[in-house]
Amino acid sequence: MEILKGLPVAQAINEELIKESQEAGIKPHLAIIRVGERPDDCSYERGATKKMDKVGFDCTSYVFPQDITDEEFQKEFDKINKDDNIDGILLLRPLPKHINEKAIEERINPVKDLDGISPINLAKVYAGDVNGFAPCTAEAVIEMLDYAGIDLTGKRVTVVGRSLVIGKPVAMMLMKKNATVTVCHTKTKDMAETCRNAEVLVAAAGSAKMIKPDYVADNAVVIDVGINVDESGNLCGDVDFDSVSEKTSVITPVPGGVGSVTTSVLAKHLLRAAKMRKL
Repeated sequence: MEILKGLPVAQAINEELIKESQEAGIKPHLAIIRVGERPDDCSYERGATKKMDKVGFDCTSYVFPQDITDEEFQKEFDKINKDDNIDGILLLRPLPKHINEKAIEERINPVKDLDGISPINLAKVYAGDVNGFAPCTAEAVIEMLDYAGIDLTGKRVTVVGRSLVIGKPVAMMLMKKNATVTVCHTKTKDMAETCRNAEVLVAAAGSAKMIKPDYVADNAVVIDVGINVDESGNLCGDVDFDSVSEKTSVITPVPGGVGSVTTSVLAKHLLRAAKMRKL
Protein backbone atom coordinates (compact mmCIF):
# COMPACT_ATOMS: atom_id res chain seq x y z
CA MET A 1 0.00 0.00 0.00
CA GLU A 2 1.33 3.43 -1.04
CA ILE A 3 0.32 6.63 0.75
CA LEU A 4 0.19 9.26 -1.99
CA LYS A 5 1.04 12.57 -0.32
CA GLY A 6 0.40 15.96 -1.85
CA LEU A 7 3.70 17.67 -1.01
CA PRO A 8 5.88 16.04 -3.71
CA VAL A 9 3.13 16.63 -6.28
CA ALA A 10 2.92 20.31 -5.29
CA GLN A 11 6.72 20.65 -5.37
CA ALA A 12 6.90 19.21 -8.90
CA ILE A 13 4.25 21.72 -10.09
CA ASN A 14 6.01 24.61 -8.29
CA GLU A 15 9.37 23.86 -9.92
CA GLU A 16 7.78 23.76 -13.36
CA LEU A 17 5.97 27.08 -12.73
CA ILE A 18 9.15 28.88 -11.63
CA LYS A 19 10.98 27.67 -14.74
CA GLU A 20 8.07 28.47 -17.08
CA SER A 21 7.46 31.99 -15.71
CA GLN A 22 11.16 32.85 -15.89
CA GLU A 23 11.39 31.62 -19.48
CA ALA A 24 8.31 33.66 -20.45
CA GLY A 25 9.54 36.73 -18.53
CA ILE A 26 6.19 37.02 -16.76
CA LYS A 27 5.37 37.77 -13.11
CA PRO A 28 1.63 37.06 -12.75
CA HIS A 29 -0.52 38.96 -10.25
CA LEU A 30 -3.28 37.24 -8.22
CA ALA A 31 -6.19 39.01 -6.51
CA ILE A 32 -7.71 37.18 -3.54
CA ILE A 33 -11.16 38.49 -2.61
CA ARG A 34 -12.48 37.71 0.86
CA VAL A 35 -15.66 38.89 2.60
CA GLY A 36 -15.71 38.52 6.38
CA GLU A 37 -13.41 36.53 8.64
CA ARG A 38 -14.41 32.87 8.22
CA PRO A 39 -11.51 30.81 9.63
CA ASP A 40 -11.34 28.42 6.64
CA ASP A 41 -11.30 31.38 4.20
CA CYS A 42 -8.50 33.05 6.18
CA SER A 43 -6.56 29.77 6.26
CA TYR A 44 -6.89 29.26 2.50
CA GLU A 45 -5.92 32.88 1.86
CA ARG A 46 -2.75 32.45 3.95
CA GLY A 47 -1.88 29.23 2.08
CA ALA A 48 -2.47 30.80 -1.34
CA THR A 49 -0.46 33.92 -0.45
CA LYS A 50 2.43 31.78 0.77
CA LYS A 51 2.33 29.66 -2.41
CA MET A 52 2.42 32.73 -4.70
CA ASP A 53 5.41 34.04 -2.76
CA LYS A 54 7.14 30.65 -3.10
CA VAL A 55 6.85 30.60 -6.90
CA GLY A 56 7.64 34.31 -7.25
CA PHE A 57 4.17 35.57 -8.23
CA ASP A 58 2.50 38.76 -6.95
CA CYS A 59 -0.57 38.52 -4.73
CA THR A 60 -2.93 41.17 -3.35
CA SER A 61 -5.74 40.45 -0.87
CA TYR A 62 -8.94 42.50 -1.02
CA VAL A 63 -10.81 42.06 2.26
CA PHE A 64 -14.34 43.40 2.76
CA PRO A 65 -16.49 43.48 5.92
CA GLN A 66 -19.14 40.80 6.40
CA ASP A 67 -21.89 43.44 6.31
CA ILE A 68 -20.86 45.11 3.03
CA THR A 69 -23.97 45.71 0.94
CA ASP A 70 -24.54 43.69 -2.21
CA GLU A 71 -24.47 46.85 -4.33
CA GLU A 72 -21.17 48.02 -2.84
CA PHE A 73 -19.55 44.59 -3.18
CA GLN A 74 -20.60 44.27 -6.84
CA LYS A 75 -19.00 47.70 -7.51
CA GLU A 76 -15.76 46.77 -5.73
CA PHE A 77 -15.65 43.41 -7.53
CA ASP A 78 -16.05 45.14 -10.90
CA LYS A 79 -13.05 47.38 -10.17
CA ILE A 80 -10.83 44.36 -9.46
CA ASN A 81 -12.28 42.42 -12.41
CA LYS A 82 -11.43 45.29 -14.80
CA ASP A 83 -8.01 46.11 -13.31
CA ASP A 84 -5.45 45.43 -16.04
CA ASN A 85 -2.74 44.78 -13.43
CA ILE A 86 -4.65 41.74 -12.14
CA ASP A 87 -4.14 38.51 -14.11
CA GLY A 88 -6.34 36.20 -12.06
CA ILE A 89 -8.98 36.25 -9.32
CA LEU A 90 -9.64 33.85 -6.45
CA LEU A 91 -13.01 34.57 -4.83
CA LEU A 92 -13.33 32.86 -1.45
CA ARG A 93 -16.78 31.33 -1.15
CA PRO A 94 -19.46 30.94 -0.01
CA LEU A 95 -20.20 34.65 0.16
CA PRO A 96 -22.58 35.99 2.84
CA LYS A 97 -26.19 35.19 1.93
CA HIS A 98 -27.16 38.81 1.21
CA ILE A 99 -24.61 39.02 -1.62
CA ASN A 100 -25.73 37.84 -5.05
CA GLU A 101 -23.08 35.21 -5.78
CA LYS A 102 -24.74 34.24 -9.07
CA ALA A 103 -24.22 37.77 -10.40
CA ILE A 104 -20.50 37.53 -9.59
CA GLU A 105 -20.21 34.13 -11.32
CA GLU A 106 -21.76 35.61 -14.44
CA ARG A 107 -19.69 38.83 -14.52
CA ILE A 108 -16.21 37.50 -13.64
CA ASN A 109 -13.86 37.68 -16.63
CA PRO A 110 -13.48 34.00 -17.67
CA VAL A 111 -9.78 34.55 -18.43
CA LYS A 112 -9.25 35.74 -14.82
CA ASP A 113 -11.54 33.11 -13.27
CA LEU A 114 -8.89 30.78 -11.82
CA ASP A 115 -11.24 28.56 -9.79
CA GLY A 116 -13.75 27.78 -12.52
CA ILE A 117 -16.82 29.57 -11.14
CA SER A 118 -18.00 31.21 -14.36
CA PRO A 119 -20.60 29.35 -16.48
CA ILE A 120 -18.23 29.76 -19.47
CA ASN A 121 -15.39 27.93 -17.72
CA LEU A 122 -17.67 25.19 -16.40
CA ALA A 123 -19.04 24.69 -19.92
CA LYS A 124 -15.47 24.43 -21.26
CA VAL A 125 -14.62 21.78 -18.65
CA TYR A 126 -17.74 19.82 -19.59
CA ALA A 127 -16.88 20.14 -23.29
CA GLY A 128 -13.30 18.95 -22.67
CA ASP A 129 -11.93 22.34 -23.82
CA VAL A 130 -8.42 22.71 -22.35
CA ASN A 131 -8.69 26.53 -22.49
CA GLY A 132 -11.18 26.53 -19.62
CA PHE A 133 -10.23 26.72 -15.95
CA ALA A 134 -11.54 23.83 -13.85
CA PRO A 135 -12.12 24.26 -10.10
CA CYS A 136 -8.65 23.96 -8.52
CA THR A 137 -9.51 21.10 -6.15
CA ALA A 138 -11.01 19.01 -8.97
CA GLU A 139 -7.87 19.52 -11.07
CA ALA A 140 -5.69 18.68 -8.04
CA VAL A 141 -7.25 15.17 -8.08
CA ILE A 142 -6.08 14.70 -11.68
CA GLU A 143 -2.61 16.06 -10.84
CA MET A 144 -2.32 13.47 -8.03
CA LEU A 145 -3.31 10.59 -10.32
CA ASP A 146 -0.95 11.78 -13.07
CA TYR A 147 1.94 12.12 -10.63
CA ALA A 148 1.34 8.57 -9.36
CA GLY A 149 1.48 7.32 -12.95
CA ILE A 150 -2.03 5.84 -12.83
CA ASP A 151 -3.30 5.25 -16.37
CA LEU A 152 -7.06 5.82 -16.28
CA THR A 153 -7.77 4.49 -19.79
CA GLY A 154 -10.69 2.07 -19.54
CA LYS A 155 -10.56 2.03 -15.73
CA ARG A 156 -13.76 1.83 -13.70
CA VAL A 157 -13.83 5.02 -11.62
CA THR A 158 -16.48 5.97 -9.08
CA VAL A 159 -16.88 9.53 -7.81
CA VAL A 160 -18.86 9.98 -4.59
CA GLY A 161 -20.42 13.44 -4.69
CA ARG A 162 -21.97 15.58 -7.43
CA SER A 163 -21.16 19.18 -6.46
CA LEU A 164 -20.17 21.74 -9.08
CA VAL A 165 -16.97 22.37 -7.11
CA ILE A 166 -15.59 18.81 -7.22
CA GLY A 167 -17.88 15.91 -8.07
CA LYS A 168 -19.24 16.92 -11.49
CA PRO A 169 -16.11 18.63 -12.90
CA VAL A 170 -13.78 15.85 -11.72
CA ALA A 171 -16.08 13.26 -13.35
CA MET A 172 -15.78 15.16 -16.66
CA MET A 173 -12.00 15.41 -16.34
CA LEU A 174 -11.73 11.70 -15.59
CA MET A 175 -13.79 10.93 -18.69
CA LYS A 176 -11.40 13.09 -20.72
CA LYS A 177 -8.70 10.68 -19.48
CA ASN A 178 -10.80 7.83 -20.98
CA ALA A 179 -12.01 6.44 -17.66
CA THR A 180 -15.43 4.80 -17.36
CA VAL A 181 -17.04 6.99 -14.68
CA THR A 182 -19.93 6.39 -12.28
CA VAL A 183 -21.14 9.21 -10.02
CA CYS A 184 -22.76 8.38 -6.67
CA HIS A 185 -24.87 10.75 -4.58
CA THR A 186 -27.38 10.78 -1.72
CA LYS A 187 -30.05 9.05 -3.84
CA THR A 188 -27.77 6.21 -5.00
CA LYS A 189 -29.09 2.77 -4.04
CA ASP A 190 -26.54 0.43 -2.44
CA MET A 191 -23.69 2.90 -2.71
CA ALA A 192 -21.25 0.48 -1.09
CA GLU A 193 -21.69 -2.04 -3.92
CA THR A 194 -21.27 0.66 -6.60
CA CYS A 195 -18.07 1.90 -4.94
CA ARG A 196 -16.75 -1.66 -4.51
CA ASN A 197 -16.92 -2.11 -8.27
CA ALA A 198 -14.44 0.74 -8.79
CA GLU A 199 -10.75 0.36 -9.53
CA VAL A 200 -10.33 4.04 -8.63
CA LEU A 201 -12.55 5.67 -6.00
CA VAL A 202 -12.74 9.47 -5.57
CA ALA A 203 -14.47 10.47 -2.34
CA ALA A 204 -15.89 14.01 -2.48
CA ALA A 205 -19.08 13.82 -0.43
CA GLY A 206 -18.16 16.09 2.48
CA SER A 207 -19.12 13.46 5.08
CA ALA A 208 -16.56 12.46 7.69
CA LYS A 209 -15.23 8.88 7.35
CA MET A 210 -18.29 7.67 5.40
CA ILE A 211 -16.19 5.43 3.12
CA LYS A 212 -15.67 2.21 5.11
CA PRO A 213 -13.80 -0.96 4.05
CA ASP A 214 -16.95 -2.51 2.56
CA TYR A 215 -17.02 0.38 0.02
CA VAL A 216 -13.57 -0.43 -1.32
CA ALA A 217 -12.32 -3.21 -3.62
CA ASP A 218 -9.05 -4.95 -2.87
CA ASN A 219 -6.08 -3.04 -4.34
CA ALA A 220 -8.24 -0.06 -5.34
CA VAL A 221 -6.80 3.46 -5.70
CA VAL A 222 -8.58 5.79 -3.25
CA ILE A 223 -8.41 9.59 -3.58
CA ASP A 224 -9.94 11.40 -0.60
CA VAL A 225 -11.04 14.98 -1.30
CA GLY A 226 -13.06 15.46 1.89
CA ILE A 227 -12.09 17.93 4.60
CA ASN A 228 -14.10 17.33 7.76
CA VAL A 229 -13.75 17.42 11.52
CA ASP A 230 -14.38 14.13 13.37
CA GLU A 231 -16.05 13.60 16.74
CA SER A 232 -12.69 14.19 18.49
CA GLY A 233 -12.20 17.54 16.76
CA ASN A 234 -9.48 16.24 14.42
CA LEU A 235 -9.25 16.96 10.70
CA CYS A 236 -10.27 13.95 8.62
CA GLY A 237 -11.42 13.02 5.14
CA ASP A 238 -14.46 11.26 3.70
CA VAL A 239 -12.54 7.98 3.95
CA ASP A 240 -12.04 6.04 7.19
CA PHE A 241 -8.29 6.01 6.49
CA ASP A 242 -7.10 3.58 9.19
CA SER A 243 -9.47 0.76 8.23
CA VAL A 244 -9.59 1.39 4.46
CA SER A 245 -5.86 1.84 3.80
CA GLU A 246 -5.18 -1.87 4.47
CA LYS A 247 -7.21 -2.79 1.35
CA THR A 248 -5.84 -0.22 -1.09
CA SER A 249 -2.90 -0.12 -3.51
CA VAL A 250 -2.74 3.71 -3.31
CA ILE A 251 -4.51 6.10 -0.92
CA THR A 252 -4.28 9.82 -0.19
CA PRO A 253 -4.26 11.06 3.42
CA VAL A 254 -6.20 13.94 5.00
CA PRO A 255 -4.60 16.27 5.86
CA GLY A 256 -1.56 16.22 3.57
CA GLY A 257 -3.19 14.90 0.41
CA VAL A 258 -5.25 16.57 -2.32
CA GLY A 259 -5.60 19.81 -0.34
CA SER A 260 -1.83 20.31 -0.41
CA VAL A 261 -1.92 20.45 -4.21
CA THR A 262 -4.82 22.89 -4.63
CA THR A 263 -2.84 26.15 -4.24
CA SER A 264 -0.20 24.87 -6.69
CA VAL A 265 -2.99 24.30 -9.24
CA LEU A 266 -4.19 27.85 -8.48
CA ALA A 267 -0.67 29.16 -9.26
CA LYS A 268 -0.61 27.05 -12.44
CA HIS A 269 -3.91 28.61 -13.53
CA LEU A 270 -2.60 32.09 -12.70
CA LEU A 271 0.44 31.67 -14.95
CA ARG A 272 -1.76 30.34 -17.77
CA ALA A 273 -4.15 33.30 -17.35
CA ALA A 274 -1.23 35.76 -17.45
CA LYS A 275 0.11 34.14 -20.62
CA MET A 276 -3.33 34.28 -22.25
CA ARG A 277 -3.58 37.99 -21.46
CA LYS A 278 -0.01 39.08 -22.14
CA LEU A 279 1.53 36.85 -24.79
